[in-house]
Amino acid sequence: MTYIFDFGWLAEYYPQILKGVLTTLQLIAVGAVLGISLGIFCAWARALGPSWLKPIVAAYVELIRNTPFLIQLFFIFFGLPSLGLQLGELTAANIAMVVNLGAYSCEIIRAGIQATPKGQFEAGASLAMTPFETFRHVVLVPSLQRIWPALSSQVVIVMLGSSVVSQIAAEDLTFAANFIQSRTFRAFEAYIVSTLIYLCLAILLRQVLVVVGGFIFPRRAAR
Repeated sequence: MTYIFDFGWLAEYYPQILKGVLTTLQLIAVGAVLGISLGIFCAWARALGPSWLKPIVAAYVELIRNTPFLIQLFFIFFGLPSLGLQLGELTAANIAMVVNLGAYSCEIIRAGIQATPKGQFEAGASLAMTPFETFRHVVLVPSLQRIWPALSSQVVIVMLGSSVVSQIAAEDLTFAANFIQSRTFRAFEAYIVSTLIYLCLAILLRQVLVVVGGFIFPRRAAR
């Protein structure tokens, strides 16, 4: 049996695809900015923070890193309403992505902090800086510079993992592909198109992160 490809539906359904792409971009933009910010705080807490905070952050990191992202998403969207906290699909998806990326980026950033020479901490102390000031002004940027490629890869992984938010009817790219195949019955073509778009988004996001890294770490870009 010969399969005949048909992409004639693209002209009719491109608005749904465009909406899905924009939603996916919004999810990764919010997830990356807030997730990395959360990861920086958690990395500081685990490496240099007060003793009472370390086990709390460690428990959060281990819980998120050892449970499926889909279960985390379902807990936020379906579980929290039973506690009286009703969230919309996109809000729940954004929170899930921030929480997930925060835990993974915490461990990546913490590795960069632990690789910091002790002399840098001693230099901060000699300038009468508090531990937090030393972290902010002396340790943070070099630590991020060391782990930026790994952190960038994790952001891309989270972007690709965002496809599961379609399970709570968040109208991302995968939701659009599911909608189109249910209307046209051209599942093969619908998922080929969505796969190619995800591939392009991943490549574009990686390049954007390279540019951002060059802006944040100009000395690295110059080498």
